Amino acid sequence: RIYEMASDRPTAEPLLRKWVSWARRCRLTPFKKLGATIRDHLTGILRHFDTGLSNGQVEAFNAQIQAAKARAKGYRTDANLIAISYLLCAKLRHLPRHPWLHAPHQT
Repeated sequence: RIYEMASDRPTAEPLLRKWVSWARRCRLTPFKKLGATIRDHLTGILRHFDTGLSNGQVEAFNAQIQAAKARAKGYRTDANLIAISYLLCAKLRHLPRHPWLHAPHQT
């Protein structure tokens, strides 16, 4: 809700601090933990309002790499994991066709 109400840091900071204060006094342990985490990372959270950037794309890349690792059950070398990560995350469009999936027509 704070992200909807605040478009800049001077507006967001007091709202976040007020919410953290409420969460720290809350009787629910998960909210207390969340309030402490937000308090510890408040500088980075407020930096979003300065730059307009987020780490959403990095998290998406990380999810793709983690899924590739799980499917492959490990890679023989780090270089292989790095190579597959580039292939998955680089959005390459001009790769050669797979030779076994697209066999050339015999005439």
